[in-house]
Amino acid sequence: MNLSQPGQSVDYVNTGSWSAKAIAEAGRYAEVTVVADEMASGYTTTPAPEAVRPSPGAAYLHYTPNETIGGVEFGYVPDTGEVPLVADMSSTILSRPLDVSRFGLIYGGAQKNMGPAGLCLVLVRDDLVGRARETTPSIWDYALMAKNGSMLNTPPTFGLYLLGLILRWVDDLGGLAVMGELNRAKAEHLYAVIDTSDFYANPVDPAARSWMNVTFTLADPALDAAFLAQAEAAGLTNLEGHRSVGGMRASIYNAMPMEGVAALTDFMKEFERART
Repeated sequence: MNLSQPGQSVDYVNTGSWSAKAIAEAGRYAEVTVVADEMASGYTTTPAPEAVRPSPGAAYLHYTPNETIGGVEFGYVPDTGEVPLVADMSSTILSRPLDVSRFGLIYGGAQKNMGPAGLCLVLVRDDLVGRARETTPSIWDYALMAKNGSMLNTPPTFGLYLLGLILRWVDDLGGLAVMGELNRAKAEHLYAVIDTSDFYANPVDPAARSWMNVTFTLADPALDAAFLAQAEAAGLTNLEGHRSVGGMRASIYNAMPMEGVAALTDFMKEFERART
């Protein structure tokens, strides 16, 4: 509504569940061109950089840097030339340093790394403000929101307060460079345990593995229920994979310390040892 006019095409990259939802929503208002689709791999890969190219006349190109359900993450920022790059950063923002100059627009829900659900962040390049369609509701018009200091409506004050506390926490840790190293170490530790085991497996191409959402399966799916029950008894909760993909999923966002990841891997090793 803010970046394209009626009849103008928009480009999307499909790497999984959240990409597909974005494509479906965009299709209500614009002609969508899917410029890259990883269906052939079962959405366990990301496209090669050279495959992510805007189509002629596209208003923007949208992608999802991290797919939480499949545990798939881009290891690069696509180069879209003069076409604005739009990213749903809901599950990866604040997890590491980010060159925002590469993007036309970044948006994301706060509920992963920034704060409670209900708060939404939009970073939009100045030259892209003021392009909204006439039918765009005022509350969604970036120009009106910017003109009113993001307070066209009553803002979610409690969520903003918590976001402020979290930003101070990240700064006190040493900023996004340190946060990035912590997140890299957590993910590498967990993937190393999976990769050195014949009992656990990760279906994602190593070049496209998420730092935030680590998916894995057990060699015998009949043991899934026992794994989840015993994990919960050990204080390790919310490990069941999304119903669309099954298996397990460990979401290790900023708030999860290395000690929590180590507790999970210790449990995984013991669970495997008891059954092999």
